[in-house]
Amino acid sequence: MATAVNPYLMFNGTCEEAFLFYKSVFGGDFPYIGKFKDAPAEEGEVLSEEALNRIMHVSLPIGNSILMGSDTHPRYGDVGFGDNFSVSINAESREEADKIFNGLSAGGKVEMPMNDTFWGSYFGMFKDKFGINWMVSFDKNEGMK
Repeated sequence: MATAVNPYLMFNGTCEEAFLFYKSVFGGDFPYIGKFKDAPAEEGEVLSEEALNRIMHVSLPIGNSILMGSDTHPRYGDVGFGDNFSVSINAESREEADKIFNGLSAGGKVEMPMNDTFWGSYFGMFKDKFGINWMVSFDKNEGMK
């Protein structure tokens, strides 16, 4: 079954500041920190310098768990209370990722279907029928957690 369930926090432009603060409390290092400028741009999309420097993904190991986060992308607008976190599931295989994704997303709203990503994960996102945000991934590249 899934290898880990971790919190994924969403910010409106303060992710880097927040994670530097969390790092000062918990210690450790970021195995990965990427900004939107590091990602391939959507066709025709032009982002401001502020948006390009927002955090696309960061992770901070804490004990046996990983605290993960990102800033919102401008195309989705700001997040509010209740939408500022997701439960992230790391599956042990593509098949398990599909099973978890299809099961939990039934009756909900798929925001990003399971697909291979530029960062090397098989990944998808959805809001379940109870309004909870979920991320499911099978990470071929262990450094991205």
